Amino acid sequence: MKRQTIPTNFLKTICWVGNSIVDWTSAGKRYNLDGKTDQLGENTFGFGDSAITSSDGQYAFIYQKLGTKGLLLKKGALLREINRSYYYADFYEYPAAFVTLNNKTFLIHCPTEYCRLDFEEVETGQIITTIEGRSPDDFFHSRLEISPNGKYLMSKGWFWHPLGAIKVFDIEECIQNPKLLDQSEIYPNVGVEISTASFIDDSRILLGSSGEEEIDEDLLENLPQKHIAIWDITLDQISKRVKMNVEFGNLFAINDQYAWDLFKFPKIINLETGEIVDQDETLPSGLQNSSIIHHIKELPKIAFNQKTKQFAITNGDNIEIIGQ
Repeated sequence: MKRQTIPTNFLKTICWVGNSIVDWTSAGKRYNLDGKTDQLGENTFGFGDSAITSSDGQYAFIYQKLGTKGLLLKKGALLREINRSYYYADFYEYPAAFVTLNNKTFLIHCPTEYCRLDFEEVETGQIITTIEGRSPDDFFHSRLEISPNGKYLMSKGWFWHPLGAIKVFDIEECIQNPKLLDQSEIYPNVGVEISTASFIDDSRILLGSSGEEEIDEDLLENLPQKHIAIWDITLDQISKRVKMNVEFGNLFAINDQYAWDLFKFPKIINLETGEIVDQDETLPSGLQNSSIIHHIKELPKIAFNQKTKQFAITNGDNIEIIGQ
């Protein structure tokens, strides 16, 4: 495991733009891995603790993980404010993701209801998924993730009482028929809580189940508690079930053989055996193991680079870059 420390003077948010780390709250200050710094924006925003960036680096969204408001930026300048429902907003992580289709960038979020996903065209503010007859399932969307080639959207949220679960959506099909965003037809047929998940590629997802009581005992053979497994979306098959004998709960797939887990500290897990093959116990990476984070006092900022499989983690006034 490789680790590089980048010192900073003031840090509010971190996200990857290419192979650099940018703090959009601090006027888009950019930290390059060679130690050089520069600035992408002109305005400093006294708001927000988290940020995401579009794939081309042109747009950014600053938000509060446990708040109701966000700021949508273009090239570091404010476009407009964004809101989500107050309902349990101080309980679980704000749902937001960028996706670009046909040269148009959309912010995916929940502007009207906690349970309703919408696609908002960034440039115009038009919500293209607003149609009559929408009736979303009672599900708290959170931790939105786009598959590597942009085909699927995954929501790693929860439902009462509360239990974590995931829902997956074919993005182009949902734009053609927004009602598909209300009742996902793509989800793993399991009887346990899915506390963590990560795209391996556009057809496979790494799943991690918690130790919570089963929801449906008849489905435990598909995925028992405290297991990791690989779910093939196209075949709707779950394979490589492995019982975890160590604490885990914040998975990010490297490939179909290895994954990062950032529960407590960074570690690399062998997906064939469930064993830890590398770890760094000197770097605290938080206790997040679901979308529900209101009870966690110390929550470092974490940004995953889906292309390079590197992490950026805040550690006091430093940014730690973690790679294989």
